[in-house]
Amino acid sequence: MARKAKSVGLVLVGGDEPQVRKASKKNWSKKKIEDFLSALSETCNVTLAAAEAGVSVSAAYRRRKADAGFRGAWLEAIGAAYQRLEMVLLERAFVGTEELVRRLAAQPEPKPRPPRDADTMALERELATTLGLRVNLSPKRRGGSLTVHYTTLDQLDRVLKLLRKK
Repeated sequence: MARKAKSVGLVLVGGDEPQVRKASKKNWSKKKIEDFLSALSETCNVTLAAAEAGVSVSAAYRRRKADAGFRGAWLEAIGAAYQRLEMVLLERAFVGTEELVRRLAAQPEPKPRPPRDADTMALERELATTLGLRVNLSPKRRGGSLTVHYTTLDQLDRVLKLLRKK
């Protein structure tokens, strides 16, 4: 009776004396490895690459320590990322661009704050002068908020006395 031969994955393990061991069942899938290395070569960031592959950062470092092939691919990915980063820095140095380098899937740029109203700024200055403290007005569609910044309780007492007078 003929037996089917099982294909056993082997892993080259580094250390003082390199060894070939049977691959563990806990090994990463090929897709996880590809996702991790792809993200690592794009970002140079192990934390982001681990999140992209769905593994922990410590698992990535353990795999790098235990698997010589993975370690070599890691170094290749980091090397490629550093080369791209170096090219971007050189371009910025020669061309003078200040654009941010963003990953394609990154969040969009935050919306800029609308310019502050001149009347609001004048009122802020007047309140700050009257109170002797830093004041912020944040108008909204309906109403808004007034923030008075104080550092001592005496300053707060002075504000409360002024409010009670009127």
